[in-house]
Amino acid sequence: MYDLSYFRNDLDAIAKRLADRGFSLDVEAFRKLDTERRAALAESEQLKAQRNIESQEIGKLKKAGQDTSERQQKVREMGEREAALSKQAEAADEAFRAMMAGIPNTPHESVPTGRSAEDNVEVRRWGTPPEFAFEPKAHWDLGPELGILDFDRASKITGARFAVYWGAGARLERALINFMLDVHTREHGYTEVLPPFMVNSASMYGTGQLPKFAADLFKLEGTDYWLVPTAEVPVTNLYRDETLDLDKLPVKLCAYTPCFRSEAGSYGRDVRGIIRQHQFQKVELVKFSRPETSYEELEGLTRDAEDILQRLGLPYRTVVLCTGDVGPSSAKTYDIEVWLPGQNDYKEISSCSNFEAYQARRASIRSKSGKGKAEFVHTLNGSGLAVGRTWLAIIENYQQADGSVVVPEALRPYMGTDVIKSVGS
Repeated sequence: MYDLSYFRNDLDAIAKRLADRGFSLDVEAFRKLDTERRAALAESEQLKAQRNIESQEIGKLKKAGQDTSERQQKVREMGEREAALSKQAEAADEAFRAMMAGIPNTPHESVPTGRSAEDNVEVRRWGTPPEFAFEPKAHWDLGPELGILDFDRASKITGARFAVYWGAGARLERALINFMLDVHTREHGYTEVLPPFMVNSASMYGTGQLPKFAADLFKLEGTDYWLVPTAEVPVTNLYRDETLDLDKLPVKLCAYTPCFRSEAGSYGRDVRGIIRQHQFQKVELVKFSRPETSYEELEGLTRDAEDILQRLGLPYRTVVLCTGDVGPSSAKTYDIEVWLPGQNDYKEISSCSNFEAYQARRASIRSKSGKGKAEFVHTLNGSGLAVGRTWLAIIENYQQADGSVVVPEALRPYMGTDVIKSVGS
């Protein structure tokens, strides 16, 4: 969502930048609708002013005993015309809001121009992928062999793209959640929040999931409740329709939630294992920032997410998404991709984004100091991290020739063991 004056002042340049991300803005339709809306408002205001003058004159003439029936009829006609124009302006306003709501965010000037993920740019790499004296297995084989991951029973009780974790597998998931929350709250300066796992449509609209991504969401039948696709939605909307104290920014929050996604747009990608599930756990980082420092905050948020991988000893690379791959609400996004030996590839484990004022304008989140003018904050978020993908990265990177998995040192106090062995061992 945008400030209308921002569009009017530089429409052609904005249209060009949006074209870089594959969005075609109908400039002529925009200008036509804006012109009609402004003309209706202007004429309505003019008629209102004239009608007030006429009404005052009629009052004077009546006091003087003169016949005012003709002028009263004229005022009634002006009133009818004014009402019609007001409806016309309201309809144009509604159409305009719908058009604006469907326009994605303008990519930041530092975002590389490109059409797809092939054009994303790697900015750094950490760690060295492990070398094995044996053929490394994928987690979808290792997990069931260890007796810690069960797809068959999950399919029986629910369906495809769900998993059951057993024993050390469930404990590893829980250990990762606690480890991530502890690091982010005790060392990175975030405040922990436990939000509802269901949200209303206004919340989904505020962060940009609605109306565009309705097909990727799960809605509770007969209600206005949606299962959260990410903690970004409830945590960002904590301050919807509120004004924050500018002097207390940035506000840094983190939250664990399960996440629910229909994955309607995945088209068969990563269907094996737990890389792309309908239900998964995540620890999310959310910031509310001053506009002038939001890109510094983005770098900091990305480093906080990377720190988790470094502490776990998991190799990764960080890429900046190009204009054709960045999400519709984001002005700039870094993807952190962890190395997975079982797939011999890097896979996304966190997306860290600066939405600038795009979400804040939709959700009406402002800040001000003293008697200063309120302005929209900048919102940022990123996974810190996706728990399931961290789980499988550990299983694959720390696997041993005998089928066991070494527990990273940072997790051992949470796990109570140094190694995960087969249930039958």
